[in-house]
Order: sequence, then structure tokens, then C-alpha cells
Amino acid sequence: MDRPSAERTSRSRNPAAPRLAVIPGDGIGPEVVNEALKVLDVVGPVFGLNVEVEMLPYGAEHYLATGETLSPVEAQRIAGFDAVLVGAFGDPRVPGGEHARDILQGLRAALDLYVDERPARLLHASLTPLEGRRPQDVDLVVFREATEGLYAGVGGVFKHGSPDEIAVAEELHTRRGVERVVRHAFDWARANGRTRVAMADKANAVPAHMLWRRVFDEVGREFRDIRRDARYVDELAMDLVREPQSFQVIVTGSLYGDVLAGLAGGLVGGLGVAPRAERHTTRPALFAPAHGSVLALARTDAANPMAAILALAMMLASVGAAEAAQTVERAVRAAVAERVTTRDIGGEYGTRAVGEWIAEWIRVMS
Repeated sequence: MDRPSAERTSRSRNPAAPRLAVIPGDGIGPEVVNEALKVLDVVGPVFGLNVEVEMLPYGAEHYLATGETLSPVEAQRIAGFDAVLVGAFGDPRVPGGEHARDILQGLRAALDLYVDERPARLLHASLTPLEGRRPQDVDLVVFREATEGLYAGVGGVFKHGSPDEIAVAEELHTRRGVERVVRHAFDWARANGRTRVAMADKANAVPAHMLWRRVFDEVGREFRDIRRDARYVDELAMDLVREPQSFQVIVTGSLYGDVLAGLAGGLVGGLGVAPRAERHTTRPALFAPAHGSVLALARTDAANPMAAILALAMMLASVGAAEAAQTVERAVRAAVAERVTTRDIGGEYGTRAVGEWIAEWIRVMS
């Protein structure tokens, strides 16, 4: 049965169970999240994992009906969960995006989610536009600093709409902010058997980026077993397409990270198969598909649920269910191999059919 997306529900409390807050959001968000939760319903009994799920209503529909958005008090309550799973946000009926801003920025502030983790793993050779590439050739992760840089929102517009309009956006970097995301990238690389970390900047044109160069070099010297490679972002982007196998971990600021993660996603099949996580090393993380709300596909049963299902796998790994997480990813790979996919990646199946096939594969094969 499909889960409600706009009313609050909760499973019975079990103090030993991981607690997952779910905000399905707007557009295709509720549809893809619903398929991820179908998979979770199968994973639980198979692996003896009892995840408590609380559905939260915050999204455009709820905002338009009630005027209520995610408050700071509610964001702090959600910070008491073990993880957060969200769908997608954005609706033209809320042109200012107030509800989305309050949800995403509110949770980032409450949890200090300074790492945006964007894995790009090629599930099947048929998904990449690069000729002759195999899954082992494209397997990397982009770590993007998520609280500073150009996305910190420092600046504004003066004389809006006039011939003399001025728009200012200031790029903000702090030693603390840069160091903690760079250190996270090296720590992750070592913990996951990776031997190379690259850093992208534009220090030849933006003197402030020398802070990234210095920090990357200083932190990197603590990790003698890992090769470090500082690159200009345009050079790195070109080589990411030409030689994706040479990259394992990329760390960079907010803007370049967004662009490079999107590029890497395009190399593995697009945003329909691209999950992400927003993390702090000691606090609950937020997991989501990398795509947006795609209003044109809402209620057409055409949205690709794989990114949301892979985001669920990342969540399972974060709460200590590594075997379950690996099984979910194997099930998605199997669906791609069997061409049980939506149209965006060459298949003829609908959203629900893809989710049900993946859930059934886990039930039968585990």
C-alpha cells in the first residue's frame, strides 16, 4: 500500500530501532520516496532491521493549505532522529520557494550539514555516454562544502529591475569550513580503501582559493598513504570526462562541487540514478535523490525511483546496516542489467513497477 505523503504517521516506538524522519516533498518527490519505502519494508524483515519511520507533511501542498513550514523548533526535534530521507522540493505555486528554503536550510542549520556527498558509480556500461567505459572505470565521490562559498547567500540586489540594477554575491570561505570538509574527504578515502584525492579550485583567478590550496596541502601531508592532486576546476572537469577512471575522491567548494557532481552524474546515467547525502560527522545525516521535483513528470508514473532507492541504501549504511545497503545497491544494478528501468535510462517501466521489481528481487535473492 502506498504511504501517505501529507499527513504525519509513525510506526510503533522501539527504543533500539533507528528512527527515520521522511519528508517526501513536492512533484515527483512523494512518488520516488514511496518506492524507496517499499524497499525498506522488504529490507527490514529480511535483515532483521526495525526502522521506525515518521512521515512529515512539509511540502508545497501542506504550505499552501496551512501556511505552515518547517519551524526551527521542529528542525531541532528532527535532529533527534537517526537519519532524514527527503524527496524533492520546488513548486511554481510557491514562487519564492519559502517552504523549500525553510526545510532544507533549516535542517542544514540545525544539523550543521557541512558535507554534501555525491557518489557517482556506474551501475551498468549501458548507462554512460562514454564509449567503452565499464562500471569499474567510473566509481568516484564528490565531497562538496555545503555551508559556505557562493551558496552562503552573502550579497544582494540593488535597484532591482532598473537599468542600473546591481547584483552582488560574495564568496565566503573560512579556515574551519575548508579544513573540516577536506579532512572529511581524506578520512573517507582512507576508510574506504581509496588512494587518491583531488581538489578543485580556481586559485589562478580567485586569490581567496589559495586558502583551499594551503589547507589541502597541510591536511594531505597527514595522510601519507593517499596521493593528493590540486587542480583548476576547468582542467579537472575536462579530465573527468576524458579519464574518469583517474578520479576516486574529489573535494571542493559549494559552487564547483555542485557543477562537478552534476557532471559526474551525467557520466553514470543522469540524476535519476544519482543519490546524495548531507552530513556532519557526529550528527544525523540527510539523504535524498539528487534530482529536483520535475513537476512535468508528477503523477505520470514516469519518474525514476532509483536515485531515491540508492539514497535509502546510503541511509542504511549510515545506521550500521551495511549488508542491507549493499543488497539494495545490488538489486538496483540487477534492475538496470535486466532493463527494468524507466524511460530516462532506456526502459519502458513505470515508477511503481521499477520499485516493486527491486523490492521483490531483494525478497527472493536474500
